[in-house]
Amino acid sequence: MIHSIAVCGAGTMGAGIAQVAASSGYKTVLFDIRPEGLERAQAQITKSLSTAVEKGRLKAEEKDAALERLTFTSDIHRCVADVIIEAIIEDMAAKTALFNQLAPINREDTIFASNTSSLSVSALAATLPHPQRVAGMHFFNPAHLMKLVEVVSGEQTSPETTSRVYELAKSMGKVPVNAKDAPGFIVNRVARHYYLEAMLLAEQQVADFSTIDQLLENAGFRMGPFALMDLIGNDINLAVTRSLYDAFQQAPRFKPNALQEQRVQDGRLGRKTGLGFYRYEQ
Repeated sequence: MIHSIAVCGAGTMGAGIAQVAASSGYKTVLFDIRPEGLERAQAQITKSLSTAVEKGRLKAEEKDAALERLTFTSDIHRCVADVIIEAIIEDMAAKTALFNQLAPINREDTIFASNTSSLSVSALAATLPHPQRVAGMHFFNPAHLMKLVEVVSGEQTSPETTSRVYELAKSMGKVPVNAKDAPGFIVNRVARHYYLEAMLLAEQQVADFSTIDQLLENAGFRMGPFALMDLIGNDINLAVTRSLYDAFQQAPRFKPNALQEQRVQDGRLGRKTGLGFYRYEQ
């Protein structure tokens, strides 16, 4: 049985995952080396839960219970749980270093789940003493609202680990989908062209950002590609594109677009910086 979860990384995604875990009844630790990051995460989670209460989606006592189950810490030695979920920077070296710090202080049956959106789960697992207990658990932003979770099995992931992660996602009210380890898994591989073709249209001045977004939203998409890239973060979105571009031997269909590269270079990352393809009030 899974009773406790430790989430590593208190950015928007990590905070969202921690909120979901605590709201689902799990004793939850949210770890980040930056105290200021933990403060922002605590404020984000509290505000999100309060909004849910105001809208009638959550009872006040449920909000209080979820917050009571949450612990915020910068001490990595407190990251001891039945399941570890990392949601840190999309960098293989950083993720393997974190998991290798956590492995010795956790039990041999602790599951290590990565929220990576494009990196190889097999390569990540290969660095750990028990690779069979490593899987991908890819949430989508915002994690407390988006239902889909990709459960990714690496080459050495045991069927038991896959099953436990799948059932964990279901217990969090998510809709899990099993996927084998492959570049971009399912969603990000397909979605690349939603973003890249939209940027090509804008680059070729076929239509502007707003027009493309409006057309696609009216065609049934919940968000247009430019608004969605700004929500995800242009830095994160570009990193995934680059990862797939390299994984597919620089196939032209995955080539990063200069419109996004320039925005990342200029620090125009989207909603989190107040400026991306659109301008936002901070």
